Amino acid sequence: MNEYGLESPRAQELIAAARAMGPDLIARRAECKAGRRVPDATVEDFHKAGFFKILQPEQWGGYAMDPQVFYMVGFEVARFCPSSAWILGVIAVHNWQLAVFDDQAAQDVWADDPSVLISSSYAPVGKVKVVDGGFRLSGRWSFSSGSEHCKWAFLGAVVPTPEAPFDMANYRTFLVPMEDYQIVDNWDVVGLQGTGSHDIVVDDVFVPEHRTHKSMDGFLCDNPGNAVNTAPLYRMPFMQVFVRAVCTASLGACEGALQAFVDVAKTRRVGPNFMKDDPSARSLAAEARADIEEMKLTMVRNFDEMMDKCRAGEPIPVEDRVRYRYDSAIVADRCLALSSRMLKAAGSGGVRQGSELLDYHLDILCSQAHVANHSAPFANNLGGVMFGEENHDYAV
Repeated sequence: MNEYGLESPRAQELIAAARAMGPDLIARRAECKAGRRVPDATVEDFHKAGFFKILQPEQWGGYAMDPQVFYMVGFEVARFCPSSAWILGVIAVHNWQLAVFDDQAAQDVWADDPSVLISSSYAPVGKVKVVDGGFRLSGRWSFSSGSEHCKWAFLGAVVPTPEAPFDMANYRTFLVPMEDYQIVDNWDVVGLQGTGSHDIVVDDVFVPEHRTHKSMDGFLCDNPGNAVNTAPLYRMPFMQVFVRAVCTASLGACEGALQAFVDVAKTRRVGPNFMKDDPSARSLAAEARADIEEMKLTMVRNFDEMMDKCRAGEPIPVEDRVRYRYDSAIVADRCLALSSRMLKAAGSGGVRQGSELLDYHLDILCSQAHVANHSAPFANNLGGVMFGEENHDYAV
């Protein structure tokens, strides 16, 4: 048995712990939504359960589990509270990313406390000046989910060169401590309210070379951190690990929406009959169940295939990476289509204030706004590769 895999005792314990949190997550949903942040008690529960350790290197007390373990935990959390699952996904995945930085970066963050968390905003909006030993960084980044729970931030920017002032081939992630940035409280949205995805402002701070990571290294699966973190997990392509952090909450929310739809159908009357006796309602519930299971199994299969290659020391074929990327990007679209149909079918039982079905639908709607969940360019790239063209996306 693979001790890091989905069938391992530790993985099953982690998934069971996520399910067991259901009552508390549900009880805190109103607080999460009204406060526009996941309650501290929930983040503490995630720490105690070991969720932030799932992708963290073992040398720092982590578990270095296969990615599908982490995302099955996230799926379970999202069934009860999509906002909590969202910040778990996008924060805990950073413990994987820090492992591919130069090891000195991990020393900077975790030397005194390996439980320290990192938020992020990867948009390439930073202004960079090359200086001795590193860079000067300035900018304002939006959508840094869970930032109030974190002491560091990953921020995106392109390093200019005389030949190419803005070339995404020179994109880097910059690691910045909280004393060097300001959080601007401006998260006011219709769904995923609890993610607290505020803006981050940086004003001309020094970032040493070792606290940066080149996106091209992540694409080539040859990172500075691999000198220390030699487990196959850290040979995964960066984007393949990260993108599931922003679609798995959608999938778990769709599961929650399905349960809410079933609850409405059992109690709502349409004329003299219960909605649950309507053949179209039954058909929709069956379709949603099948689609959710298919998306879960696709995620597991894709990570199984990628981890098999990493364990064998073999490259993951680019054409497969392009397909895996599309499989992830389309999840939010498919979940939104399902939740929209369930909301419509529920009629007045779904649109009243306080409707669980409506809340799940709006969470999925907001998750779809993340650029990694915009499926069209990834469909275009996959279709082009299928028709014999070269891959044109280095975020796969």
